[in-house]
Amino acid sequence: MYNSAYLNPLLCIMPSTPKQQYEHNKLNKRLRHQVGAAINDFNMIEAGDKIMVCLSGGKDSFALLDILLGLQKSAPISFELLAVNLDQKQPGFPAHVLPEYLQQLGVSFQIIEEDTYSVVKRVIEEGKTTCGLCSRLRRGVLYRVAKENGCTKIALGHHRDDILETLFLNMFYGGKLKAMPPKLLSDNGEHMVIRPLAYVKEKDLLRYAEIRQFPIIPCNLCGSQPNLQRQVIKEMLQQWDKQHPGRSETLFSALQNVVPSHLADTNLFGFTTLKRGQTLQHGGDIGFDKETFTQPMPPQHDADSENDTAARPPSTQKVFNILDNRV
Repeated sequence: MYNSAYLNPLLCIMPSTPKQQYEHNKLNKRLRHQVGAAINDFNMIEAGDKIMVCLSGGKDSFALLDILLGLQKSAPISFELLAVNLDQKQPGFPAHVLPEYLQQLGVSFQIIEEDTYSVVKRVIEEGKTTCGLCSRLRRGVLYRVAKENGCTKIALGHHRDDILETLFLNMFYGGKLKAMPPKLLSDNGEHMVIRPLAYVKEKDLLRYAEIRQFPIIPCNLCGSQPNLQRQVIKEMLQQWDKQHPGRSETLFSALQNVVPSHLADTNLFGFTTLKRGQTLQHGGDIGFDKETFTQPMPPQHDADSENDTAARPPSTQKVFNILDNRV
């Protein structure tokens, strides 16, 4: 059951020392910069966009909406935000929490009521994973709502850890080298899906949610499944980071530095038509040499300066910087 008690969403934990104030400001600046960098790199937001921000009641979507609202106030372009929550009619769901929170923020919002919970519980056997069906049902509803409201983009709250977990889920259980893209068309081809938190660490979102005092609403369906494959992958990555600090940064960097000629997918590289003397973009085979590795790039967008772009390749698409102040 849900805990109906929640704190005033417009309040945040006030730092008691100058050091805490410094850390809070540093975190706010880092998250704003990382979200802005992802938006710039992938051309996620354009002038005149109407963006549907999917709000689940979890820390990630709360942070996404909060940061986008901040960028909206100062960005050099104008865009609309529509917060949308799908009330799936889970038992004990505190239906008043999100409307009250969003009203206090003064943001446009819509609460959609669809009893997908009963469908999932009826179709999925007890003890089986509900994520697949729950996600498909939720996705269909949100696509419909986006179309009805004329939204040009659908913003989801997946962060960097989610992307890496998806990579390993596909590798270990699906036999695919596939992750979760920061930007892509929806599976029905009608909508542009964006993930502005793509460069953000989950641990930073946890701290941000604590500071901002978001009225977090847990999910009974997800929370009741401790042996999910995703949870196993999450624990593996966390253990790696404890033993080898910085490994997650290196893994994410790998997603941005793909070399098809050095993999084995004939659909991505013309192995069958390869000729001697051909110039290859990433060089030829060095299998006879001792393998050496260059130092990976620094962690993505962790610099305090919003002008620091050393951690990411320059974008060829960007025509403005979302982090610039409006003239």
